[in-house]
Amino acid sequence: MVRTSGAGRTPSLEADLRRAILTGDQQPGTPIPIDEVAAFFGVSPIPVREALKTLLAEGLVEHRSHVGYSVAKLTFSEFKELYDVRQALEAAALRAAVGRVDAEHEAEVRAAHEQLGDAVERGDDRGYDAAARRFHLALIAPSGMQRLVKMYESAWNITEPARPMSRVPAADRAALHADHERMIEAFQARDADALIAQSDEHYARLRTVISRFADDPECFVDPV
Repeated sequence: MVRTSGAGRTPSLEADLRRAILTGDQQPGTPIPIDEVAAFFGVSPIPVREALKTLLAEGLVEHRSHVGYSVAKLTFSEFKELYDVRQALEAAALRAAVGRVDAEHEAEVRAAHEQLGDAVERGDDRGYDAAARRFHLALIAPSGMQRLVKMYESAWNITEPARPMSRVPAADRAALHADHERMIEAFQARDADALIAQSDEHYARLRTVISRFADDPECFVDPV
């Protein structure tokens, strides 16, 4: 569990629980005992339940009667579906973004890409996850489509606890990083068609890479 509010300050239960899930500190399927969480944060069970209800609505946790709460665990089919959602939302935002790119946007995209490169060289899968998220959000930020960006982030969040990049071999991760470089070139050229085509190729590669561990019980749950 992660507590970020500091000693003597009111804990941000919702933010801290969300962070613990998104960073992979609490893996999919991990039980979330309300009384233990409440004791850790020094609060009553009531705010813990309220925070978990919010995370339930976000798709980050699940609840079973007579069992309790746990970190949500997707089937592989559900995981792929969320990648389809991300791809569609990203394409719409990229088309709007290219006409509004300025030097500040370009600098943020390049900085995120450099962060990705550093993570690839270090073999840092958590660093790669964070930098990849930063990179893709930087590409669509110029669109100004705030509601779409929120939906995109939500879809990304639901897949994040499985930490798929931690299971991707270095060679595949390098290929994904090369995709990002081609996306930057199209982004800087303000070529929406080329940018979306490169994004589509990137998602096709992601699906291929992730399908290799579709049967991993630590990552995905068997369909009912």
